Amino acid sequence: MKGEILKILRETDGYVSGQDLCDRLEVSRTAVWKVIRQLEQEGYGIDAVRNRGYRLASCPDRLTKEELDACIRGNWAGKTVYHYEETGSTNDRAKELAAAGCPHGTLVTAEEQTAGRGRRGRSWSSPSGTAVYMSLVLRPKLPPASASMVTLVAALAVSAAVKKVTGAESRIKWPNDLVVGNKKICGILTEMSAELDCIHYVVIGIGINTGQKEFPEEISSTATSLFLETGKPVNRCRLVAAVMEELEGYYESYCRAGDLSLLKEEYNRELAGAGGEVRVLSPAGEYTGVSRGIDEEGRLLVDRADGTRECVVSGEVSVRGLYGYV
Repeated sequence: MKGEILKILRETDGYVSGQDLCDRLEVSRTAVWKVIRQLEQEGYGIDAVRNRGYRLASCPDRLTKEELDACIRGNWAGKTVYHYEETGSTNDRAKELAAAGCPHGTLVTAEEQTAGRGRRGRSWSSPSGTAVYMSLVLRPKLPPASASMVTLVAALAVSAAVKKVTGAESRIKWPNDLVVGNKKICGILTEMSAELDCIHYVVIGIGINTGQKEFPEEISSTATSLFLETGKPVNRCRLVAAVMEELEGYYESYCRAGDLSLLKEEYNRELAGAGGEVRVLSPAGEYTGVSRGIDEEGRLLVDRADGTRECVVSGEVSVRGLYGYV
């Protein structure tokens, strides 16, 4: 009931009467009053005026299931939410839920991760209360070879959501990072369970640096947060909700085409380093070339000095600018 009352307060322009809440939820005035007190104790600012009712005046920056349920308004992404104050990894939780049959669009969030990880098994710094840690379960009806493109779809969604909520202009560092001011604010880790001819599920893990004011010395030259870049606090629930909303549109375009042909042009506009020189690091060796954007399959096109074109597939490959991270 707390989530339902919070959602009503959030969606009402002005005051909503206690009797209206009682009628809509079929509960007593005492039950409504108790929930209002709970919300106030959790940091919500609620104006209560006799003969007018209740109005939501302010919200704390807290990730809770109730707050997420109240903020997320799309059709399927994030309609089922699991939230944990602490977990090892939201991706691991999401994979467990997916294997148990949770629906397409199930969202897993956490206030803190104790075993967060990034691409190629790297650890991901996951302190409490300063970032967004979330994973989304998808069940695309596409061949397993198409699954890696979901990472690029998610990057577009996060970039659009960051701009909508904060105004910050981010760029995509192929294939799975977002940068603001040439420093990383977001990493995306996609994992899959599949057979030869079908996908059981895909889990997209997204970590966004929102409120950090400093970083460990070993990553301070490459990592930043939305707070450091904008000077303003970020409401994390609003940001999660915006990512879910944006992802629905991008994902449906991807599924409709079966590849990135409908999204390639927009992705390339957002791509960091497009048209510039990059260094490609792979197990087969290192080489440099000029980035020409992605193709319909999400591969990075790199023109080498000898005139040959490489179609770089993500996985064991890293792409960096010649003079730094981007």
